[in-house]
Amino acid sequence: MYVADSRGTPAPAVTPEPQAAAPGTSPGRRAALAPTVLALGTVSLITDVSSEMVTAVLPLYLVAGLGLSPLGFGLLDGLYNGISALVRLTGGHLGDRFGRHKALAGLGYGLSALCKPLLLLAHTLPAIGAVLALDRTGKGLRTAPRDALISLAAAPEDRGRAFGVHRAMDTAGALIGPLLAFLILRGAADGYDAVFTVSACVAALGVLVLVLFVPGRRTEPAPGAEPVSLRAALGLLGRRDLRRISLCALLLGLCTVSDAFVFLLLQHATGIADRWFALLPLGTAAAFFLLALPLGRLADRIGRWRVFLGGHLALLLAYGLLLAGGRPHGQETVLPYAVLLLHGGFYAATDGVLMAAAAGAVPEEHRGGGLALVQTGQALARFAASLGFGAAWTVWGARPALAAAAVLLAAAAAVCALLRPADGETGRARAAAT
Repeated sequence: MYVADSRGTPAPAVTPEPQAAAPGTSPGRRAALAPTVLALGTVSLITDVSSEMVTAVLPLYLVAGLGLSPLGFGLLDGLYNGISALVRLTGGHLGDRFGRHKALAGLGYGLSALCKPLLLLAHTLPAIGAVLALDRTGKGLRTAPRDALISLAAAPEDRGRAFGVHRAMDTAGALIGPLLAFLILRGAADGYDAVFTVSACVAALGVLVLVLFVPGRRTEPAPGAEPVSLRAALGLLGRRDLRRISLCALLLGLCTVSDAFVFLLLQHATGIADRWFALLPLGTAAAFFLLALPLGRLADRIGRWRVFLGGHLALLLAYGLLLAGGRPHGQETVLPYAVLLLHGGFYAATDGVLMAAAAGAVPEEHRGGGLALVQTGQALARFAASLGFGAAWTVWGARPALAAAAVLLAAAAAVCALLRPADGETGRARAAAT
């Protein structure tokens, strides 16, 4: 990492950062990752420590501490996720419009950091809802510009690896955050306030790292390129590959059972005690952390779309294991470990890999808006899938609802295998290298 000069002279277009090999490195070996990728990974790691500290204690704080009803928490949870999905389009478009992806990302990280101390002052449902809405607005604003910075800094043939490193560092923060919150709650007299205070300090550190170590270069349209506008951003769906990528992400998102339901189904199948339930997300996060970089490299080597579909097949296998069930309650079983490994592998094979694939289908001057289109469609589809699965569980029961989701996921994967968008720049780079 290095201290960036955010007042640098605008360039006609952003090119991948030079990635010179270390002395003595053979020409055939991969160069080191761009400093921007490592800096943004550090920012995401620190920010996720802060965010997951709050996420880990928020349900208990709201329901047990403030007496919020489950219905009230459900409304807040919907607000928490829905706003983030919709604001991503704004963040991506504004980053492209002004050529300032770092500034938009910094604004998003700053808003989220501001929300942590505000939780100390909010004690009513409207106040808490406003703070959470502001936090999700920050997340929505920063996501697409951050991913645009990663894709612009990495060489086309290394984007899968770059996103894999970033997602692995991000997930490391998701592992550390709940554990840190657990230790604070055990050791502090006023546990919740202590968690929110430490979270605010950690979030401020993440913003500081972004300001000091992420380069602030301005992106300018290439000569003859279409001017950046909202109409042009929406017109990106006229591009065949991006349209197919967006459609596939939407279809597969509609068949993806949310994490909370997966953990509940796993407990239902194996009889895991309530006291261990909170550790299930850590199992998924650990698998994600370990597999993100290897699968990102694999995607660069054999094709990103193959790995992306393979991740959904891993999720389908996890559904199958949950339908098969485990041993009688109280007996040892490998089912939880297998399901959590597949669940984390699904995220490792899809989250960053999808962005790496989409980046090759979008011109540099529209990179943030194009990635935001894919992200928003997928996020809204998963939100709809969560509502639909919850309704199906209520009406049919857990196993029939999961069986229906598995059938739909298999059908969607088959459709997406036929659509198969091209690998874009990855394929051309690989062909040139050979």
